[in-house]
Amino acid sequence: MTAARQPLLDELARALAAGEPIRRDFGRGERLHIDRPLPFLVVHIGQRRDLAAVDVASANSAYLLVRSLRTATAIIKLVAEAMREQFGAFIVIDVGELERDRLASDADYLPPFELSLSASADAPAKAALLAFAAAAEKTEAKYRAPKIARPAMADDPAARLARLLPRLACLTVRFAPIYRVPESDAVYPQLRERLVENIVDAGLRAVAGFADATGCMALASHRALGRRAFVDAVTRADRSIDEVAESFDFLLAVTPINAQAAWAEFSAGNCEQAPRFLYRPLTVDVGRQKKALFSVDFDRFEDPVLATLYREKQQELDLQLSLLAARETPRFIELGRALYGPVEPSLLKAAGDILADTKPARGKARDDGADADVTVLERRAHAMINAYAEDYEGFSARVELRDDLPSGMMVSGGRLLISRNTVTPRNRVEALLSHEIGVHLLTYFNGSAQGLRLFRSGLAGYEGVQEGLAVLAEYLVGGMTVSRLRLIAARVVACADMLGGASFVECYRRLVREFGFAKSGAFNLALRVYRGGGLAKDAIYLRGLLEVLTHLRLGGSLDPFWMGKIAASHFGIIQELGARGLLKAPQLLPLFLNHPQAAGRLKSACAGITPTQMSVN
Repeated sequence: MTAARQPLLDELARALAAGEPIRRDFGRGERLHIDRPLPFLVVHIGQRRDLAAVDVASANSAYLLVRSLRTATAIIKLVAEAMREQFGAFIVIDVGELERDRLASDADYLPPFELSLSASADAPAKAALLAFAAAAEKTEAKYRAPKIARPAMADDPAARLARLLPRLACLTVRFAPIYRVPESDAVYPQLRERLVENIVDAGLRAVAGFADATGCMALASHRALGRRAFVDAVTRADRSIDEVAESFDFLLAVTPINAQAAWAEFSAGNCEQAPRFLYRPLTVDVGRQKKALFSVDFDRFEDPVLATLYREKQQELDLQLSLLAARETPRFIELGRALYGPVEPSLLKAAGDILADTKPARGKARDDGADADVTVLERRAHAMINAYAEDYEGFSARVELRDDLPSGMMVSGGRLLISRNTVTPRNRVEALLSHEIGVHLLTYFNGSAQGLRLFRSGLAGYEGVQEGLAVLAEYLVGGMTVSRLRLIAARVVACADMLGGASFVECYRRLVREFGFAKSGAFNLALRVYRGGGLAKDAIYLRGLLEVLTHLRLGGSLDPFWMGKIAASHFGIIQELGARGLLKAPQLLPLFLNHPQAAGRLKSACAGITPTQMSVN
C-alpha cells in the first residue's frame, strides 16, 4: 500500500471504529462496501474484471473489489481488526474465476464444471469450506453440476491472498466461467444469473457455518447475513418502474363504460346477439411507456434477489401494455392467456365440483336476504377506512362513486371505486368491504410504507394470491354465501369456455341454463370474462383461494402477505428480505382478523377446509 493511500486507510479505520456503514469508491472500479458490522468480507481481486465473480462479491453485505493484492491485504487487515474486536472471529472469502471452462465439450450431454475450494488450516475455515461445498453440490448452474476440487491451501495457486494473511481464516473460491460463450466475448445472461445466485447462496452458508463453528454470531438463517441496504440504483429503477405502472390503470382500461346500456340492448334482442361494449380512450402511449420500461437498468443492483423481482415486474408490465394495444382484437385473448395463464384441468374440476355440490333445487333460487344500495356501501366503506386510518395515518384511501362501471366495486391504487348501480345483499356488505379495503387497499398502503414502490404496485403475479386472500377474508367475516361461491366457480368455467372459443352468447346461455344464474347476473359475469376481447383474469379468484388454503394447510403463515402485494411464489423471497431487514413489519393488520368468529374459521382453514365447506346459507 503506497503512502498516497494512507489517508484512505485512516479514513476507513475511523469509520470502522465508529461502526458506521461504509461505501467507499477508490476509483478504477475499486470499492469497499460494508452495510453493517459483520464477521466476514467477500473479496475479488484482479485487473481483468470477471463479470460473474464481481457480481458474486458485490451481491454481499460486506465486500471488497480491488486490483492488487497489496491494496487488498492492507484494507482486509483493517476490517479484520475491527470485526474481530466486535465478534471475536473473522473470515475472508476470496472469490474469482478460473481462466477457462476446461470441462466444456461438444458432447451430447452437459458436463460438470470446475469449482475449486481451499481453506486455511483452522477448523472454522474448514467448516466454512464444508458448508460451501454442501450447498454447491445441491444446486445446478443451468443443468451443469459442479465438480468440486479441494486442494490444500499450500497447493492452491489461487490462494495467494490467504497465504499473505496467515493469521486470518480464509476460504478461496474459484469457478469456471461457464456463462461465457466459447470463443466469443458474449455471455449467456440467464446462466450468469443462475451461477451468481448459487455462488452467493453457498457463500452465505459458508459464513453461517463459520459463525456456528466459532460461536461469533447467532443466526436464524444464513440469509440474515444478506444486504440490509439497497444502493441508489435500486431506488432509481424502482421509481422508473413505478412511473410506468402508474401511467395506466389496466382494469379500468379494459372495463366497459356502457354496461347498463349494453344489458338493455342485449335483453331487448332476446339475448341472442353479442353486446357492443364501449371503452375509455387509452390515456397511455404504449410505445413510449414500453421504451421507458426497457430503459430501466438492473445491472448495478448488486442484489440478485431484487434484480429478479424487478425483471419479473418489467415483463408483466410489458404484457399489460401489449394487452392494451391489442384491446378489441383477436390478439387480446392470447396475450391475456400469457398474463393470467390457462385454466388448468385441476382448477376446472374444482370449479365444476363446487357448482355440482351447491346446485339449487329445481325451481328455487338462492335468496341472500335484503339488499343494500350504494348509499349503504359508501357509508360503511368510509367507516372502515376511518377505522384503519385511526391506526395508521398513512392509510389515506378515498371512495369514489362512478357511473362508468358495471355493478360492483374495485380498487385502483389508493381508491375504492363503487358503481352507482351497485346493489348487494346486506349480509354481503362486510364481506365485500373486507375483500376490497381489508386486503387490496391495506396491502397497497402497507406496501407504500416499505420504501420500495414495487410492494404497493405489486410483485409480478401477485393478483392470484391477492384475490385468494380477499376471498378468504369474506369467509372469515361470515360472508361467503353459496351464491358468492357459485359465482367464483362459474367464473372459472366461463374463462375456460372463452379460451376454448365459445362466444359471448354461448357462455351466457350456459350460465343461465346449466348453472341456474339469473339473466342479469349471467350477463355481468360474461361481461367480465369477455371484456377487452376476452380476459382470463377471473379464473384467479378460485385459483388464488386454493393456493391460500393449501398454504395454510401446510402450516404457512399469512403474516408476510400483509407486507405488500406479493405472489405465493415470492413467499420465500419475502421471508429472506424480512430476515435481511429490507422489509418492515406491516403498518396494519386486517380488521377482519378481529371478527368474533375469525379465529375459529381460520383454524378450520388451517385444518384443511374445502371451498364448499366455507359457504353459509
